[in-house]
Amino acid sequence: MDRPNAWKDYTAEQLDRLHYLCEGYKAYLSENKTERECVAAGVAMAEEAGYVDLADRIASGEPLAAGDKVYAVNRGKTLMLLHLGTEPLTNGVNILGAHVDSPRLDIKQDPVEERNELVTLDTHYYGGVKKYQWVTMPLAIHGVVAKKDGSVVPVVIGEDDDDPVFCITDLLPHLGAQQMGKKASEVIEGEMLDVLVGNRPLVIEEGEKNDDAEKNPVKANVVAILRETLGIEEEDLLSAELEVVPAGPARDLGLDRSMILGYGQDDRVCAYTSLVAQLDCETPARTAVTLLVDKEEIGSVGATGMTSHFFEDTMAEVLELAGESGPLALRRCLARSNMLSSDVSAGFDPAFASVFEPKNSAYLGHGLTFNKFTGRGGKGGSNDADAEYVATIRRVMDEGGVHWQTAELGKVDAGGGGTIAYILATYGMSVIDCGVPVLSMHAPWETTSKADVYEAYRGYQEFLKLA
Repeated sequence: MDRPNAWKDYTAEQLDRLHYLCEGYKAYLSENKTERECVAAGVAMAEEAGYVDLADRIASGEPLAAGDKVYAVNRGKTLMLLHLGTEPLTNGVNILGAHVDSPRLDIKQDPVEERNELVTLDTHYYGGVKKYQWVTMPLAIHGVVAKKDGSVVPVVIGEDDDDPVFCITDLLPHLGAQQMGKKASEVIEGEMLDVLVGNRPLVIEEGEKNDDAEKNPVKANVVAILRETLGIEEEDLLSAELEVVPAGPARDLGLDRSMILGYGQDDRVCAYTSLVAQLDCETPARTAVTLLVDKEEIGSVGATGMTSHFFEDTMAEVLELAGESGPLALRRCLARSNMLSSDVSAGFDPAFASVFEPKNSAYLGHGLTFNKFTGRGGKGGSNDADAEYVATIRRVMDEGGVHWQTAELGKVDAGGGGTIAYILATYGMSVIDCGVPVLSMHAPWETTSKADVYEAYRGYQEFLKLA
């Protein structure tokens, strides 16, 4: 059951649409490298498309009706969009769900350290990373610093051409014989992921007394720079969320420019295509919902993860304003809903063919990928979509002319993984995993095919029409 390469079938008009979509996607990737940035960009795009803040509708008590478009934000890190359909909400809704957090390095609360006149920031890696991949490359710092006076200082350093960048050092090969004999998981240990940020000492004027500068002169200079450029003190880092990410924009990959190389494509490739499909949706029969969540890479926990009550509470508020209030109406709505849990799939890589099962692998350029189940080993931790729902999805994609394929995450005992699918499935709704094949998943720079990005967008559009 081979699936054709999507590139072979495109018309000139489709190639133009593909190019336009992917240029927007590359800009989104380049400009939004944290979950906060992704949500803020999503809100701006939604408001431009006519969406209004659900909180304002709740405050005014104005009812919701078919055609209305609202959004809700949870702590600046989760975004939910709803386009009210013509059918009652209790008939169920169609949900696109993706996550906007990506593997990275988080700066610790007390991070600044000077050793031998080099100043570094201590980090704690976030999500499943190969630690050795993060050394020696140019890095940027994105995030926020919250001050005791209630103000929040945005931070982006390392992206503009005249910005400094940062790096994590590595041992030169001339002295690396012992290091090279270690397992890959031990070559760079977690506590070695210190980001180099300074080497110049603070100059103390003659007669001036500064104990800190005399003890740690380079650290004192770094702290002074933070004070002068950002208006923050070292202690303000205790209430900061600063993420270390690869510096630089997403780029075309390949002589044929058929692919995209960029940071955070897991899972922002699904988040962006879901978002654009939602915004392009005409008034649907069933209400269209796009849910972009945080914390998937560490188990969907916390107040902004999928296991929080944000989604359920927001649906309850929408039902109330739509005149379908009550706990039973909410349960009926959720149980009768359909969802695509959109997360990336492992693209088949011939360099590592031994961990893939070729007939059940996703191939770059062959379209949107559906995973009936994920998990690991004996499907542990998996949502396993029922056959009837898979058949429905097949029909929808085929009728819409979407290029699609099916896959598993490697050989049965090679490893595995999970998504947010099982969490939504607890409501009784129909859920299947789907997404875009990626090479070098969880690496600082990941690879996707532009054809798969385009087919994801097209597939999500068709799904939102499902009645």
